[in-house]
Amino acid sequence: MPSLELQLYSLTPLFQMPVMALILLCLVFALYALGGFVIEWGQRFQKGYAPLFVRTARNNGLESADVELLILKKLEGLRIVSRTAPMLGLVATMIPMGPALMALSTNQAENVSQHLVAAFSAVIIALIAASVTFYIQTVRRRWLLQDLRRYERGDI
Repeated sequence: MPSLELQLYSLTPLFQMPVMALILLCLVFALYALGGFVIEWGQRFQKGYAPLFVRTARNNGLESADVELLILKKLEGLRIVSRTAPMLGLVATMIPMGPALMALSTNQAENVSQHLVAAFSAVIIALIAASVTFYIQTVRRRWLLQDLRRYERGDI
């Protein structure tokens, strides 16, 4: 291998553990968000439910545009995870593919399978985290916009 390609090849494994850690962090965030989503869903059935942004807006005298910014801020983490987790999964899949292909070229089937298991496990976890956060973001966005509309009309 030429020198530059060898340097790039030797650099990529350095990113494997940080990317795996970020994927696990995305999964933890997704599970935490799912718990909050289930709690919020249950609260919405209670009489007199008022979203947090409504209470914040009333206490601080915020206008509708300021409330929209609060809503965007609330959804920001979900949006970031739902968009970046698949990319991290792709990176976590591609990093072990190099060593797996090298092992394949020397007929080391056990090493190939070890690398591929790590690669595909990471992408599955990343896609699960992205799917959960995307679903929550979509439903919560609708809820918050409905609540904003009700707040603007003075219904809540």
